[in-house]
Amino acid sequence: RGRRLLFSQLFQPLNLQAGGEAGGEGKAGEPLCRSQKLMLQGGLIHPASPGCYYYLPPTVRAMEKLVKVMDEEMRALGGQKLNMPSLSSAELSAELWRASGRWEQMGPELFRLADRHDKAYCLGPTHEEAVTELVAAHSNLSYKQLPLRLYQVSRKFRDEPKPRFGLLRSREFYMKDMYTFDTCEEAARQTYSLVCDAYSRLFHRLGLPYVKVRAATGSIGGTVSHEFQLPADIGEDRLVLCPEGHFAANVETLNEEQTSCPTCGGKLTQTRGIEVGHTFYLGTKYSSVSNTVFLSSENKPQLAEMGCYGLGVTRILAASIEVLSMEDGIRWPSLIAPYQLCFIPPKRGSKEEKEGATALLEQLYDQLVQALPLLAEDSLLDDRTQLTIGKRLKDANSLGYPYVVVAGKRVCEDPPVFEVWNQNAGQVLFLTKEGVIELMSKVQIP
Repeated sequence: RGRRLLFSQLFQPLNLQAGGEAGGEGKAGEPLCRSQKLMLQGGLIHPASPGCYYYLPPTVRAMEKLVKVMDEEMRALGGQKLNMPSLSSAELSAELWRASGRWEQMGPELFRLADRHDKAYCLGPTHEEAVTELVAAHSNLSYKQLPLRLYQVSRKFRDEPKPRFGLLRSREFYMKDMYTFDTCEEAARQTYSLVCDAYSRLFHRLGLPYVKVRAATGSIGGTVSHEFQLPADIGEDRLVLCPEGHFAANVETLNEEQTSCPTCGGKLTQTRGIEVGHTFYLGTKYSSVSNTVFLSSENKPQLAEMGCYGLGVTRILAASIEVLSMEDGIRWPSLIAPYQLCFIPPKRGSKEEKEGATALLEQLYDQLVQALPLLAEDSLLDDRTQLTIGKRLKDANSLGYPYVVVAGKRVCEDPPVFEVWNQNAGQVLFLTKEGVIELMSKVQIP
């Protein structure tokens, strides 16, 4: 029999009854968004310094699941995973940064520091310069090796002047960034389309209500850019959408007079959104700076056509909580919930416990993880039996377990019947042991 995972052994300092500033985060009167409050109260994050957080074990579990889904989508289009240094030598890289124009454009947003030898460095917010330098160092690259699609998932750093809203706008965060190299503009635009489709699949799998909008290229540069946005009142981006789905854009790409859809003439509606992904067709903006070339079929050096593509890993976690949750409880995309299933035994000393309900629930736990081994690490027993079932069920709602199995009064029937709460659907089912196992066999785990 495998070891049961017990709630009492989790390192998840809860503050579920907290009000006001949710654990002291933020200055008095500073607005806190829903996801920030819920993540602080639920023991998912803990503030370290402005814009920096400890990610507690449940958050790391959710993040690892999300990265696994991203890996699946990136591998499906030929992505190869690597890892590039966060710390870049200014002496080696500043020339590239200055040549690309970003050393000045990034300004104080770029973290700059010096080592003991007084050599200058910066912490990478993105890695366009670094990846082109890497690929350019391999001067024997052949057209037969393209397209080249390199990506990483790593910490990024930006000196936000006013970090706020928890993981939605922080100074230190995780991002999945992909950089692609193609033989010509046509091939690069095909890659662009493939990556955009992969991002759409990702958000569809997560069940998130995203919109893809035309966007400005900003400090990254290039000639084509799109953002993937989750509509939300707290969002910092203003979006305009065609009700018929013909057009969507960030308002920063429009002139002030544009109020109708250029395709159908319909009136554009406005909303706000949280940016969770961004794609850029770069052309030769960076490859020309670092002389990133490949040998063509005529054996002549030719500049690679590039694209870059980002997904905010920690921002997607927070944004999904922001748009899916209620004020009193987290709702995760079930695919990335830290734990899929929570078991709640009866209160210590209750009639149900005396009649053997606790033992029956523990047997169900053991039989379920034996029948469905993937759930072994995704199942949790709330062993705080000094608390009522109602109190623990309320906590389970607050923490967002997709499924909760309760040993209530009907467990003492023959055969035993368990309450199963499908939190995301808002349903309560009454199932036998076999019914619970059949239901959980349909749950997707990345």
